[in-house]
Amino acid sequence: MPFLRRTATVTATAALLGGASWVARAAWGLPVALGAGRRQLRPTVAGSPQFSDGKFHNSMPTPAMSPANARDGLLRQWHEDRHKGLPGGPIPVVSPELPADAGELAVTWFGHSSALLEVDGHRVLLDPVWGHRVSPSPTFGPTRLHEPPAPLESLPPVDAVLISHDHYDHLDLPTVRGLTRTQTAPFVVPLGIGAHLRGWGVPEDRIVELDWDGATTVAGLTLTCTEARHFSGRFFTRDTTLWSSWVVAGPRHRVFFGGDTGYTPAFAGIGARLGPFDLALQPVGAYNDAWHAIHMDPEEAVRAHGDLGGKVLMPIHWATFNLAFHRWAEPVQRLLTAAAARDVQVVVPRPGERVDVLAPPPLEDWWTEVGSAEDAAGGDLAPETGLVTAVASRAYRGLTSRRR
Repeated sequence: MPFLRRTATVTATAALLGGASWVARAAWGLPVALGAGRRQLRPTVAGSPQFSDGKFHNSMPTPAMSPANARDGLLRQWHEDRHKGLPGGPIPVVSPELPADAGELAVTWFGHSSALLEVDGHRVLLDPVWGHRVSPSPTFGPTRLHEPPAPLESLPPVDAVLISHDHYDHLDLPTVRGLTRTQTAPFVVPLGIGAHLRGWGVPEDRIVELDWDGATTVAGLTLTCTEARHFSGRFFTRDTTLWSSWVVAGPRHRVFFGGDTGYTPAFAGIGARLGPFDLALQPVGAYNDAWHAIHMDPEEAVRAHGDLGGKVLMPIHWATFNLAFHRWAEPVQRLLTAAAARDVQVVVPRPGERVDVLAPPPLEDWWTEVGSAEDAAGGDLAPETGLVTAVASRAYRGLTSRRR
């Protein structure tokens, strides 16, 4: 395997330079964490309409990175703005209070895109990531900005585990192994991800792989794999597994889970076929002009919510990992401004907090006190960010007064 040969070469060179132990720590476990290779994946995915020329494709042209921003501008941002996404203080983490029996419609957010749904008396775990670092290496890569709100072993039995795609901040090897040991639920995943899971010890009878528009029924819930606009990959090779959003539909309630996606007109079609939705979990963070096609910004999340026919909107894909160059609290501040303009009901739980979607509490601003590390250090707000903060504050007060 070329990667193994490269790793061996780097390790041998480092040994000559006296740095073998450091490189060995960085490379430890890499081949396993990377998941299945192209040869293992191809037989399981080649029949998909989304798969051609050796990889999966979005239904519309989708550059992973804008050429105009992929050069000096992005390098400058990395140099100047990489610390903006750090919080200015401790992120308040709540110890989850989960009922013995699943409720009619509730959600507990564990940070980033990880959440536990309760739909019509059943539980579905979404993109669970309990690992400390979203990277194949124990030494390199983004680390958590807050601890998991509860140990993985403390979760109640779930009926299904849904995965949106195979990026490290959505598919985490230690978490998969933990759930394989502590739960009996199936992993319901987009095409190709099953090969990763098999290599990590998940039994074949606990893996359900679906293409876009494919569905399966688990414990009375219909789980439908729906289109997203993104990409996949755990190393240099990309798009060898499928990415998706998900619809969780019970006899009485419906939930949309965006996972990680850019804006796409396909949301309107999903809403027409499978909506409307009582709750939509939409990604709002890690946006940047350089990769605008594959990550929604907060305003697009509100637009997608309308396309889907969503009622209550909960932001995900923010707060837990520093993956972009915007300030830590900015995604929610911008989201509230956009939501107020369209009179969209928003819930913003703390990590670990459970929300009864049928009787959501009034918005409580806990993110402003946390703030951004740059602000806490006395850095000047960019004029446009200051404006966003001020407008979002007014929008928050307006939404709160209307909900009371």
